[in-house]
Amino acid sequence: MKPLVHPTLRDITVEGILHALSDPVRVAIYADIVGSDCSQTCSNFVNIVDKPVPKSTLSVHFKALRQAGLIRGERRGVEMYNVSRCSEIDGRFPGLIAAIVKAHNIQSEETRTPKVKPGSLKKRRLER
Repeated sequence: MKPLVHPTLRDITVEGILHALSDPVRVAIYADIVGSDCSQTCSNFVNIVDKPVPKSTLSVHFKALRQAGLIRGERRGVEMYNVSRCSEIDGRFPGLIAAIVKAHNIQSEETRTPKVKPGSLKKRRLER
């Protein structure tokens, strides 16, 4: 098996981070990893979005996150465990990751919450 390549902190760029997190599935995966207290296996993310994500597609997403320097992967047997490099990146680009994850969480909450048209609640109350 080929060894995993992780960029040095000096090789991590803002452009690489933004490119890796421009995909909705990748940013969801990364936000979940950042919010976790322990390492996460790739198979934990099969149902990260509304529909199942094939394992081959997940591999591509994790590779993009790893190449951008956002995660560190470690093989343990047949499983790949991933941890965030958030604290390392924060030393180089203070506040960048926190701002991106916060924005993603806000956006996720907005899309989960059903939109109510102005005045529709008033109509419902009158109908009762």
